[in-house]
Amino acid sequence: MREHRSPVPDPSSDRHRPEPVDARLHAQDLTLGYDHRTIVEGLSTRIPDGSFTVIIGPNACGKSTLLRGLSRLIAPEAGRVVFDGKEITRIPAKEVARRLGLLPQTALAPDGITVADLVARGRYPHQGLLRQWSTADEHAVRDALAATGTAELAPRRVDELSGGQRQRVWVAMVLAQNTDLLLLDEPTTFLDIAHQVELMELFAQLNREGRTIVAVLHDLNHAARYADHIIAMRDGRILAEGPPADVVTSELVERIYDLPNVVIADPITGGPLVVPRAAPLSQTARTATERMR
Repeated sequence: MREHRSPVPDPSSDRHRPEPVDARLHAQDLTLGYDHRTIVEGLSTRIPDGSFTVIIGPNACGKSTLLRGLSRLIAPEAGRVVFDGKEITRIPAKEVARRLGLLPQTALAPDGITVADLVARGRYPHQGLLRQWSTADEHAVRDALAATGTAELAPRRVDELSGGQRQRVWVAMVLAQNTDLLLLDEPTTFLDIAHQVELMELFAQLNREGRTIVAVLHDLNHAARYADHIIAMRDGRILAEGPPADVVTSELVERIYDLPNVVIADPITGGPLVVPRAAPLSQTARTATERMR
């Protein structure tokens, strides 16, 4: 595990230098933001090839911003993202999409589009003047629908579906791209616990088959159970990264979330399992509840 205890990284310190850049996807001294507001600053990290990497941290800490930067959705203000040996902003978007699948946090489907047509859009990066729709595309869409349990929804309109059904359909579209690198921003949003576990098991299986998975998750225990590499963020910086047993400790969880907790052994996997302690209400919350009486 790499852990950063200084609030401001010292460029002269070896502790803050990026690890050897032998991974397909890595960031070097990356600064990202929106509307002249910096969210992530001076961040360096690498996504281990073949890993199931999960990015954790409190709301508004920069998790999704980092994922968007890694996927080429937003351009760096400083530093760079390197993908397959090239600066990712110099690679054409369609070429990136043939090698990297992205599930954004919020996605909008065109009005009236059916599930089958939306999932088929995952094959767009593979189309071209000399390559039109093929049997391989048909099989990719069919397999993606089957893997996400959405095959029976294929003829339905996306805007008729529940939030959980729509989320699984978006996952199917990303799977239809058939890339060996998947970036997923809160993929279990809107799903009940059974479908969350089903989807996490699917990602784990894809990882075992050789795909690199990078996911932003809010559920610490999902992260600890399924990831083999965790990146823990706060305030736009990485506090620690490494195997779950090294990152998901009581001390680090409290530093990241300001949450008193106990970490015990997961009775199923033997890995870390976070059990929150009751935290005292803030003065603002106490005052508000008193007024509600």
